[in-house]
Amino acid sequence: MIYYLLYSLHEYHSFFNVFRYITLRTVYAVLTALILCLIIGPYMIESLKRYQIGQYVRNDGPKHHLSKAGTPTMGGLLIIMVVLIATLSWIDLSNVYAWLVLLALVGFGAIGFIDDYLKVVKKKSDGLAGRYKFSLQIIVASIIAGILYYLPVYSTQLSVPFFKNFNPDLGWFYIIFVIFIIVGASNAVNLTDGLDGLAIGPTIVAVMVYTVITYVSGHAKIADYLLIPFINGSGELAILCGSVFGASLGFLWFNTYPASVFMGDVVSLPLGALLGAVAVISKHELLLVIVGGIFVVETVSVIFQVLSYKINRKRVFLMAPLHHHYELKGWQEPKIIVRFWIIAIILGLVALSTLKLR
Repeated sequence: MIYYLLYSLHEYHSFFNVFRYITLRTVYAVLTALILCLIIGPYMIESLKRYQIGQYVRNDGPKHHLSKAGTPTMGGLLIIMVVLIATLSWIDLSNVYAWLVLLALVGFGAIGFIDDYLKVVKKKSDGLAGRYKFSLQIIVASIIAGILYYLPVYSTQLSVPFFKNFNPDLGWFYIIFVIFIIVGASNAVNLTDGLDGLAIGPTIVAVMVYTVITYVSGHAKIADYLLIPFINGSGELAILCGSVFGASLGFLWFNTYPASVFMGDVVSLPLGALLGAVAVISKHELLLVIVGGIFVVETVSVIFQVLSYKINRKRVFLMAPLHHHYELKGWQEPKIIVRFWIIAIILGLVALSTLKLR
């Protein structure tokens, strides 16, 4: 909305032409989200404390986590609110891709909110039953996948990292593939959210990478030079990713160890879904495995743990997800967090290198 207001002034002064550039609007989206987060954050934390919306901690986990009980949770509402404000302020509102990604953010945010509400307010330790949560996720992802599939300008071809001439067309199966990516990414980020700032760090790296990817995939000349699919209109998603980046930085200010607030499922689920939707729209779906390598490893650790215990009655790890394994091995929480961040940055750089290595 700010974009439309400022750009309309170019009729009176040529200076305002600069606001048509995605790069400039992305920078302002980052700053808008960051500043709003830092301003609103303290008030939201105090409100959560006032209404006693505190974290529930299971007693079968690392014992030092018991001290975190009561820390304000559902703080991720701050991220969703700020991302919506910053995005709608600077993005082209006629862009269908932006609305699909926002649908993922809001839809999965609503599912996470219900889950957190049942856990924290209604004191139902398991929250929303798994079958209902999963079903709702599939419904939201199916709507996004269906709209993409029937868009006349959208391709069902798959872009494979490192290969420029291998682009298999999935046809109708692409709908199932998109659902798998969005739902899988959502739950992967959710599983990683177990330590102060652990999930938000790799999320920041991932949205930075996809800020670049969405911009270049939406720029015809750059996309042609890099031999990647050109997706007309996907460049606007760089602004949305910038909003998430700024909001995540602002949230990290309060979520860093020792955390003043936890994000809760209300934002860990939608952040993953948002990354999945952006990866799909930018035609860099498989690259998400590299970009979100931390999320993938955390998820795989849970799968291996469950399968091993069911088959052999033995555990592969001391506790899953993986970050809890290192906690029980005696690693200090800040060390685990920062090392996971470092790995996320390395994976992000590797992912960006694939744009040229084809």
